[in-house]
Amino acid sequence: MTVTIKDVAREANVSVATVSRALNGQSNVAEAVRARVQDVADRLRYTPHHAARSLSSRKTRTIGVVLPELYGEFFSELIFGIDQVAREHGLHLLVSSSHGDPREQGEALRSMRGRVDGLLVMSPYDDSDGHLVDALAGLPDAVLISSQAGKPGQRQVGIDNHVGARAMVAHLAGLGHRHITFVSGPPGNHEAEERLRGYREAMAELLPHSSPHVLQGDFREGSGELAGQVLLAQSPLPDAVFAANDMMALGCLSAFNAAGLAVPTDIALAGFDDIPLARYVPPGLTTMRVDIAALGAEAMRRLLAPAIDVQSEDSLRQPQLVVRASTNGARASPNSS
Repeated sequence: MTVTIKDVAREANVSVATVSRALNGQSNVAEAVRARVQDVADRLRYTPHHAARSLSSRKTRTIGVVLPELYGEFFSELIFGIDQVAREHGLHLLVSSSHGDPREQGEALRSMRGRVDGLLVMSPYDDSDGHLVDALAGLPDAVLISSQAGKPGQRQVGIDNHVGARAMVAHLAGLGHRHITFVSGPPGNHEAEERLRGYREAMAELLPHSSPHVLQGDFREGSGELAGQVLLAQSPLPDAVFAANDMMALGCLSAFNAAGLAVPTDIALAGFDDIPLARYVPPGLTTMRVDIAALGAEAMRRLLAPAIDVQSEDSLRQPQLVVRASTNGARASPNSS
């Protein structure tokens, strides 16, 4: 049975007008009342009439975008790609961040209720408990980006991180490197775990006599710099470092430069994503090109297209190896076997 605004008003013990003002974010509602109305609406899975209409009506002409965070070149490029397609269709973006916390992701999604005609959600977190599916209930149509969550038939786009990581290890091994350290992304992050899985598989297959060596990172350059400092304190150095994203690779590069270590002569270095900065640092960074802006644009186009037109398409984009000076021509160190 369809839940109406009157049902929410009765359960919350307020007027229909108060429910409307509370759910539409108007300021003339006490916070305690707003919270009570929101809790009742969530529990009853109430869908405001305008949010339940098809995307084609575009009453608000606004698309909600919820990302893990807004910091860094990756997310800037992703929003750029989304916004370009949105502007082509006369749409605006309402952007929010979950600050790397799956629980805050739910809060960010609920804040979009009644304000947007569709949603783009980047959710790399584990969702075995179904929090994302529950948070999306009663909200407009959504496309997930780089996620393993969602209900059956949920439209998604993403990157084949596993294949990309394998390709990078193959590139480094092909240059003669045998001892390759991997700087991983944050635990519980689907993309990070897939890149780690690809690294481990490729090491086992291509370099069976070399033990994998993994240092924990968090996708920020500071953790990459710390990983570089840890490696500098060890002996011998690895032949190469493969960081799970470019920001951490650039952090490693900073540590190596500060110590007077030459890249790639003394140690090869590679990343993942191909953020714009990767091609401009000296030496240019070898990486797996994701084409981040194109990923955002594709997600937006899928949201605007009828579901029937996109269900059969492959939702995983294949990253491309981009070889630059940080590995090109690099020689394996004398301790390689």
